[in-house]
Amino acid sequence: MKTAAFTKTYADGFCLRMPPLELPTGQITAVVGANGSGKSSLARVLAGIERTDRGTRPLDADAPGFLPQHPFAFRMRVRQNVLLGGTDPARFAELTETLGLEGLLERRAKRLSGGENAKMALARLLMGSYPLLILDEPTAAMDEESTLAAEDLLRRRCAEENSAVLLITHSLSQVRRAADRLLFLADGRLVEEGCADRLMTAPESAELQRFLQFYRI
Repeated sequence: MKTAAFTKTYADGFCLRMPPLELPTGQITAVVGANGSGKSSLARVLAGIERTDRGTRPLDADAPGFLPQHPFAFRMRVRQNVLLGGTDPARFAELTETLGLEGLLERRAKRLSGGENAKMALARLLMGSYPLLILDEPTAAMDEESTLAAEDLLRRRCAEENSAVLLITHSLSQVRRAADRLLFLADGRLVEEGCADRLMTAPESAELQRFLQFYRI
């Protein structure tokens, strides 16, 4: 799956300039960069939430599945929230069990903690089938066990449905565990892209070298 080059300029003067991107199907492409580098802006533009400076969408494909950084909880029970994404009973059972939602299904979604809401929103998204999934920090509020379960679900979705996944993350550990490819952004531009393992161990640019040294955990 390929995107067209685009520019997106904001009122505060920040400008996101992206070349054509390759988002291979069956793979997870992680996006990393410092705060303010343009990661969430990239996700919103590719998801069609925001338009480019030319008013176009850079992604010539069916509407992707999009999970924003702060997902919405509809004013209904957790069960109904998840079923908004699809109604397949086997998939519902798998997702709610894997993400530890079984005991929360009758709870009002507005009463969930941040981590519980993140799991509910991910389950709702994964109830559907999309050629591309765009997820902005989907596990930031989750505990370690739930994070690992979510990563496993994303890897399985890639393999089973040959979907492409664009994963915005602040966690280098998550990149090492889950990502096939890596995009590194700085100041609204793409600095490096390629195999995640290679870039994490042998970055070419000075910017990515500094980033990995500063954020390495």
